[in-house]
Amino acid sequence: MRIANYIDGVFVEPQNGRYIDNIDPSTGKIYGEIPKSTEADVTHAVGSAKKAFPSWSQLSASKRSSYLLKLADELDEKLEYFAKAESKDNGKPLSLAKKVDIPRAIDNFRFFATAILHEKSEIHDMGISGFNYTLRRPLGVVACISPWNLPLYLFTWKIAPALAAGNTVVAKPSEITPATAFILSELIDKVGFPKGVINIIHGKGEDAGQPLVSHSDVSLISFTGGTTTGEKINRIAAANFKKISLELGGKNPNVIFSDCDFDKMIQTTVRSSFSNQGQICLCGSRILVESNLYTRFLKAFIQETKKLKIGPPMDPKSDLGSIVSKDHKEKILSYVELAKKEGGKVEFGGESITLEGEYSGGFYMSPTIISRLDMSCRTNQEEIFGPVVTVMPFSSENEAIQLANNSRYGLAATVWTNDLKKAHRIADNIAAGIIWINSWLVRDLRTPFGGVKESGVGREGGYESLRFFTEPKNVYVDLK
Repeated sequence: MRIANYIDGVFVEPQNGRYIDNIDPSTGKIYGEIPKSTEADVTHAVGSAKKAFPSWSQLSASKRSSYLLKLADELDEKLEYFAKAESKDNGKPLSLAKKVDIPRAIDNFRFFATAILHEKSEIHDMGISGFNYTLRRPLGVVACISPWNLPLYLFTWKIAPALAAGNTVVAKPSEITPATAFILSELIDKVGFPKGVINIIHGKGEDAGQPLVSHSDVSLISFTGGTTTGEKINRIAAANFKKISLELGGKNPNVIFSDCDFDKMIQTTVRSSFSNQGQICLCGSRILVESNLYTRFLKAFIQETKKLKIGPPMDPKSDLGSIVSKDHKEKILSYVELAKKEGGKVEFGGESITLEGEYSGGFYMSPTIISRLDMSCRTNQEEIFGPVVTVMPFSSENEAIQLANNSRYGLAATVWTNDLKKAHRIADNIAAGIIWINSWLVRDLRTPFGGVKESGVGREGGYESLRFFTEPKNVYVDLK
């Protein structure tokens, strides 16, 4: 697969003619090429989007909606094809891509395509003197930068509301997992979006991402990715007064009380720990267990984790596929070694896995459970973003809250208890943007999504997204 940029309604090579190898993480072999785009390609894409903005923003909401619904229908028809491409490109099990990633990408288009049909303006009556009404207007050219862990799902999570609100878009998917964004550009072209409305460029962050967020004609930046990169983007945005949303890292606590539904909790905790090889920002990587349940929990958790099958992503029996890249696998394994040095005990896993045959060069590792670590150690403080969790006991409700909040991150948390009063107290006191009680990863597209502290800035999701991708304009009418 040789991927092309999609700029001004045309598939084009990078202007420098250079490409990056695209690696299949399940085999470790090169299977395609990605444009190594630079500032010249960004300038072309932004110029195209700027030219297309007036006519796109002036289309009726129903017309913009129709484009997005057609795109959703096309994606729905090719769900299996996209799921296979996502699995191959990312290393995740095909079953996960078919069940979660691609269906949620379809939902993103359909949700925002219909949401814009139900917008309303606010009116503030001032009596006989006059009244105010508030309009919401698109900003212009917006930059959407998405990560490698949920490639199409999070890519569409950004471009769907941006387009629905009337903006034009320059989007950059991760260079590690570009395949489904490229295939989506083929569907965009088939649907017949006006030229320049949506532009997709491929390349590395330093070559293409930085020129994109720095461009003077980009009014807004929506970024999901690592906290270090988010800090750099935040500085650029602040210096240029750009509107920004940053969805960054997480070190999410999973707080388990002894009065929980044990069987449901164990099954869900295995899933929340190791789904997508732990490469989901919402995974619970710090498991906090009430002391009188700790021994029982750890035994059952290890037993259930041992049942997980690590295998080729396309194998329907695989629960865990490959890590997304060799470098990332090595990073994860280095944290396992760090945990040992910090006094941790590897209760299960912590090893590189080598499969047989054509998959022998793939990037596989076992799910890993570590105990006996202090909450202040690096393993418990730094985002690992892999199939590695730590388990710690707590003795009281207050201690559980203190441990949960002992992190510079604040994205999500899970609370397990059948005492709903206690559940509400814990949820209210944990510093995180998303709390699940007796569940995990239940998503409603109408709700706000985002974190606190170093987990990000701003909220997206539902009308929060449409508000983010527009600016309010107040109009006063004098009746005197």
